[in-house]
Amino acid sequence: MERNMPFYVIFCVYILQLHSNSDKGDGSVKYILTGEGAGTIFIIDDTTGDIHSTKSLDREQKTHYVLHAQAIDRRTNKPLEPESEFIIKVQDINDNAPKFTDGPYIVTVPEMSEMGTSVLQVTATDADDPTYGNSARVVYSILQGQPYFSVDPKTGVIRTALHNMDREAREHYSVVIQAKDMAGQVGGLSGSTTVNITLTDVNDNPPRFPQKHYQLYVPESAQVGSAVGKIKANDADTGSNADMKYTIINGDGSGVFSISTDKETREGILSLKKVSEREKKRFHKSYTLNIEGANTHLDFRFSHLGPFKDVTMLKIIVGDVDEPPLFTMPSYVMEVYENAKIGTAVGTVTAQDPDIANSLVRYFVVHNTEEDRYFTIDASTGTIKTAKIFDREETPWYNITVAASEIDNPGLVSHVPVGIRILDVNDNPPELAREYEIVVCENAKPGQVIQTISATDKDNSANGARFHFSLDEGLSMNPNFTLRNNEDNTASILTRRRRYSRTTQDVYYLPVLISDGGTPTLSSSSTLTIRVCACEQDGRVRTCHAEAFLSSAGLSTGALIAILLCVVILLVFSLAIVVLFITLRRSKKEPLIISEEDVRENVVTYDDEGGGEEDTEAFDITALRNPSAAEELKYRRDIRPEVKHVPRHHPSSSLDSIDVQEFIKQRLAEADLDPSVPPYDSLQTYAYEGHRSEAGSISSLDSATTHSDQDYNYLGDWGPEFKKLAELYGEIESERTT
Repeated sequence: MERNMPFYVIFCVYILQLHSNSDKGDGSVKYILTGEGAGTIFIIDDTTGDIHSTKSLDREQKTHYVLHAQAIDRRTNKPLEPESEFIIKVQDINDNAPKFTDGPYIVTVPEMSEMGTSVLQVTATDADDPTYGNSARVVYSILQGQPYFSVDPKTGVIRTALHNMDREAREHYSVVIQAKDMAGQVGGLSGSTTVNITLTDVNDNPPRFPQKHYQLYVPESAQVGSAVGKIKANDADTGSNADMKYTIINGDGSGVFSISTDKETREGILSLKKVSEREKKRFHKSYTLNIEGANTHLDFRFSHLGPFKDVTMLKIIVGDVDEPPLFTMPSYVMEVYENAKIGTAVGTVTAQDPDIANSLVRYFVVHNTEEDRYFTIDASTGTIKTAKIFDREETPWYNITVAASEIDNPGLVSHVPVGIRILDVNDNPPELAREYEIVVCENAKPGQVIQTISATDKDNSANGARFHFSLDEGLSMNPNFTLRNNEDNTASILTRRRRYSRTTQDVYYLPVLISDGGTPTLSSSSTLTIRVCACEQDGRVRTCHAEAFLSSAGLSTGALIAILLCVVILLVFSLAIVVLFITLRRSKKEPLIISEEDVRENVVTYDDEGGGEEDTEAFDITALRNPSAAEELKYRRDIRPEVKHVPRHHPSSSLDSIDVQEFIKQRLAEADLDPSVPPYDSLQTYAYEGHRSEAGSISSLDSATTHSDQDYNYLGDWGPEFKKLAELYGEIESERTT
């Protein structure tokens, strides 16, 4: 099959014809086209083999197509020749203009740059085939921006075209660059872009004062450090290139005035350095200053344009102003004692008229607050005096304002603050720091600290910080408590007894005398309340209320039963002794006499008659209450209490009418307070038989002929037995007494 390759397609036309040597022209040969674009872009006449394009082709989208052609027998569909491959190439035409992909451009270049300084390189691209003709050959030219800038036609580099371009003359430039293909020939396509060029500033301009001479008026009332005027030098540059510093280089006022630079406004601020001596002379005085303004940032490339500084002369005239009186001090501090009488002088303020006239000054207190009314001032001398009585503990400091004005011109007033400190005197006695709730345990030991107390004083530390504590010397020595001064503004309350009883006395009152260390010394008396409480062994308070004997001991039911059993055993043992005594008496028919020299190991003789069944002191029942409690009751017999003997006072009423339990309590209380008797309650002898004993016996049991009123049911199972023993004992006692 004959074919011509490659084929170049320019537009949609006939492309080529395929022909097979087997084709006789009778239509028996059929041509088939396959490959890229076959049937869509390219079609073939299956009889003649002519190939056509159906639409325009774009080389920038696809540069070539690969097709396959074959001739077959129309009747049998069998190939007449092998399949042939051919390539159709799309020929380029100049259908794309150059484009600047990065435009528009914004660039800067320093002013005063040399001619030919590179500014920017621009690049345009052309989509046409650079290998075929001049369709993609681009040439650059400048359409706008001459004569300031130029562009290289081949590279697109933009350069300055003038020497020393001045930013102060023109700062912004808009340059238009064109790119044209076909090497710039007529008929070529073109594109353009804009380059915005800004000249940056350099320090090529020195500062300049608008005037060579200035005049400034300053009133004599100007305050030291205040600004009295401004001056400014102009600089055509911008940014740091326009920064400058002002300096007073000479002049007779250089010691009176100073100048500083405001960095925001670039102005020179003139300030008063010290008070002028205008008032020392009659006529106005003027000062002359030579002020220099110089750039702080210099570019040595442009030093030939300098010097970058300028000088001007400033004349300052000081004007006379009527000023208010001037106090000799900016503030005053004075002191006065709180017990000062009304009219006492506190201190003196002084003010003078600074003007030439030197007018007289009048003083007065500014009454803004109630504190100002505590003082008065002498209008002529400025002496401040007290107007009321002070209490430092209420107000320790007063702040008042004193004003001074000229008599000739009352409208000119000056003020000064005056602080007055109230000094302390010792006029407040010390007091207890708080209300103390003091507790002492019943089982307390002698010398035990039960409370530490402290005091307060409204006076300051010089008059009230050193406290001394003591007991009231007007009272006799307290047998129950004592006080120890700790020498650290505190005192400790200590016990003096081994044991306390709530049933005897549950509250004690202890007067305490407190004195301070001021001059003169002040003191006060306070009474401490001490409550007696029942405590655990570790000192924890259990209760502080008076209770029955057994319940106060906190005994359990088991402990009570054990005590009752012990009582029964003791009674049985007593009955046995009585029976033995009666038996021996009947056998010997003579009274039992025990020799003083007859000693038995386990027989103890008490020459003491019991008080009957209600006699609770026949034995010390408190020993059965709690072993630890019994241990606490063992007082030392070798130490005699240091308290005075308290005589016993017996009531005048008959003992027959008093209750036994109350009687025993009173006797116990007297024994506790009487240091001359033995310390054991069980050794006390009470000449009291009890009452309701019809037989008159010392026994607590009734006789056999009289029924007992005693209820023995509380003994449980022992009740009937105990009752029988009691009846037997009553019979024996009745027979013995008969």
